[in-house]
Order: sequence, then C-alpha cells, then structure tokens
Amino acid sequence: MTITVEDISQAVMLIIRLGVVARLLYCLIRLGAADEEAGQYKKRAKNAVVFLILAESIWAIKDLILWYYR
Repeated sequence: MTITVEDISQAVMLIIRLGVVARLLYCLIRLGAADEEAGQYKKRAKNAVVFLILAESIWAIKDLILWYYR
C-alpha cells in the first residue's frame, strides 16, 4: 500500500477539523462556566473558526494546484 499526497492531505485536514471542534467545545463549555471571561472565550472561538476557514482555503488551493499540474 502506498501513501499518496491526497491521503496525507485528508489525514491532516481531519486532524485540523477535529482540533477546531474540540477547541470550540472547550470555549463553549468555559463560556457557560465563566461569565467574567466570556469575551475572551468568544474571541478564542471566533479565532478557531477563522483558522478553520483559512486551513480549508489553503487545502482547496493545494488541490487546485495539484489538479492543474497533473
């Protein structure tokens, strides 16, 4: 069995998605428990979503480049 760039890409994106979901869950749990730090956890949750959007965009560009040069 050979491992391709596509296999590695899918594995990395899965890890990134799981990490973002875990981060969002953590922020939501802390948001409900700590009222005095609500703004801080809202910002962290927003940053996690922005990170996911950037990661998805970068991987889409990578796929486009690989498709173009094949």
